[in-house]
Amino acid sequence: MEIRKVLVDDVPALKTVLNSIELFPSEMLDEIISDYLNNDESEEVWFTAVLDDQPIGIGFCGPEKLTEGTYNLYAIGVRSDIQAKGIGSHMMSFIEKHLKELGHRILIVDTSGTEEFRLTRKFYEKLGYHKEAVIRDFWKDGDDKVTFWKRLN
Repeated sequence: MEIRKVLVDDVPALKTVLNSIELFPSEMLDEIISDYLNNDESEEVWFTAVLDDQPIGIGFCGPEKLTEGTYNLYAIGVRSDIQAKGIGSHMMSFIEKHLKELGHRILIVDTSGTEEFRLTRKFYEKLGYHKEAVIRDFWKDGDDKVTFWKRLN
């Protein structure tokens, strides 16, 4: 397995990954990734885990506006049939190292406070992220936004 930046040819397989995990609707991918694929000046980072030349994971982060060196991980996911095998942890290591090499200082991650996302929150804590904030009822009534923080340098 390798982890690398997304290439334009990866998009169809990434849609398959998205369909298996319901991270966000796959039909939105073309629009969301277009700046990264078409703008050499884009500061977004899209990355994927690849096994046997097929993308099996997807990750996306971008700079927080009006900050210096702070990035937000907007999405990360691994194809549903191969989750819980350490692939997500490897993807997180990749993006943390990549951002650090570019001189960025902080990575934040937002997730849900619901019971369905309990393992997701444990995942970030296990990787050394600190729960920094909770905004009640952010996503919808009864679904808090939980923000995790990690210093990269």
